[in-house]
Amino acid sequence: MGEVAPPDCLAKCLPGAVPAVSDPETSKKQKMAAKLPKIIFGTSSLGNLFSEPSHEEKKAVVEKIVAAMPTAVFDSAGKYGAGLALEELGKCLEELGVAPDDVLISNKLAWKRVPLTTPEPTFEPGAWVNLKNDAVQAISYEGVLECFAQGNQLLGKYDAKIISVHDPDEYLANASDDADLAARKQDVLGAYRALSELKAQGKVQSIGVGAKDITVIDFITDHVRLDWAMFACSITPYTHTAFARGLLKKLAKQGTDVINSAVFNAGFLIGGDFFDYRKVTRESDPE
Repeated sequence: MGEVAPPDCLAKCLPGAVPAVSDPETSKKQKMAAKLPKIIFGTSSLGNLFSEPSHEEKKAVVEKIVAAMPTAVFDSAGKYGAGLALEELGKCLEELGVAPDDVLISNKLAWKRVPLTTPEPTFEPGAWVNLKNDAVQAISYEGVLECFAQGNQLLGKYDAKIISVHDPDEYLANASDDADLAARKQDVLGAYRALSELKAQGKVQSIGVGAKDITVIDFITDHVRLDWAMFACSITPYTHTAFARGLLKKLAKQGTDVINSAVFNAGFLIGGDFFDYRKVTRESDPE
C-alpha cells in the first residue's frame, strides 16, 4: 500500500491551525483534540506504482486495513496513478460498505488528472503501470482548489479531510531562473492560502505539506501555519542528516506534527529495486 509508517514519536497528525511560533497552551489543546493511529496507510499501489494489481487484489488489501483499525486512515494523491489511486480507494471502500465517517482520507494536492495523449504518462516515466490518464502539476491558489474538487469527485461518496500541497519541492526545483523561482514560491504560498480557506470553511480538518526535499518544508513553515509535515525518504535507517534532525526540532517547537514516509527509502532497504523512487542497479550506482 506504500510506505507511510510514522515512528512512535512522530505518529500524530492533528486538526487545528498551528502558529509559526510555538504557543504551548494552544499546542496542548490541539493535541488533546484528536489523534491519528501510529500507522497511516499509503495508497500508491492502488494507482499501479511499479505493478498492476487487479481491482480484487486492491480491495482485499483495503478490506484488511479497514478490519484492523477502528478508523482507517489512508494517504493518497492525485499524482498516484493520475487519480487512479483515489478512484480505486473510493470504489473499494464503497464496495466494502465502509461508511464515510468510519474512514479518514488524506489527499496531497498539486496534480490534476488530464487525458492521456502520449504512449505513457508524462510524469515519473516508468514508475506507473498501464495508466489510462495523465496528470499535470497545478500548484497555485486556483490549481489546488481544482485538485481538491477533482479528488473528491474521484473518491465518490468519500471526501478528503486532510490536505496538503504535494511535491512543492519538485515545483520549485524546476524554476528556470531566480525570477521564476520567486514566482513559483508565490504560487506555493497561494496554494496554501487556498488550503487555509478550505479549513476555515470547515471542509477539511487539517493542512500540511509533503516533500522529499525537506528544505522546502523549512521554507513553507517559515511562512505558513501548518498542522503537520510529511517527510519522504528523509528520516530512514540509511538517510538521517543533521539538517533533517534540526528541522524535526524546529517543527516540534512550532507544534507541527511529522509523518515519516518512505521509511525504507521507497522500498530499497527491504530488497526493492527503487531507491528514493529511482530505479538503481550496480551499474548505475556502483557505490
